[in-house]
Amino acid sequence: MKTMSHRLRRGFTLIELALAIMLGLATGTMVLSLFNQQLSFLTIFKAQGFLTEEAPIISMYVSRMVGKAERFRLHNTVNDALAGNNAQLTASPVLLLNFRQPDGVMRAAILSFENKGTGNALYYYLVPVSGALGTPQWTVTHTAANVSFAMVNGVLRMTLTGPNSEEITYSGTMQ
Repeated sequence: MKTMSHRLRRGFTLIELALAIMLGLATGTMVLSLFNQQLSFLTIFKAQGFLTEEAPIISMYVSRMVGKAERFRLHNTVNDALAGNNAQLTASPVLLLNFRQPDGVMRAAILSFENKGTGNALYYYLVPVSGALGTPQWTVTHTAANVSFAMVNGVLRMTLTGPNSEEITYSGTMQ
């Protein structure tokens, strides 16, 4: 008489193995697609950094300065602003602000978007009493691709163009 010995089955069947591999591939695909989506989101978020971080700060600085100014003029160059020549109302890179001091003396400051050898930047100059302009006191922004000031229907407008060609316009009047 022949005895049947049952073999112990070790391992998985072909169907179980195929099912485990398919579940692993599906999980891996989902993880990679979520990772790719996160990278795309971060790229979009980084591209909008100028509008969300830099532009509001620039607006705050400029609006405070313009709000305290008694009058302003637009010019094409810093030299024109210092000499008081060629004032204009159209889009200009230079804004001359005049402030009345507590003793009644008028002082001037200049916001100028220009390239001083290190790339374009919006500079702030405080015009000394002697009238001889030195180096800028500080840089408002060096991230903007373009800054222009214009008068539109009696309202001063500052247009900022960001590094990714995004454009934002701030408007305000004198108080």
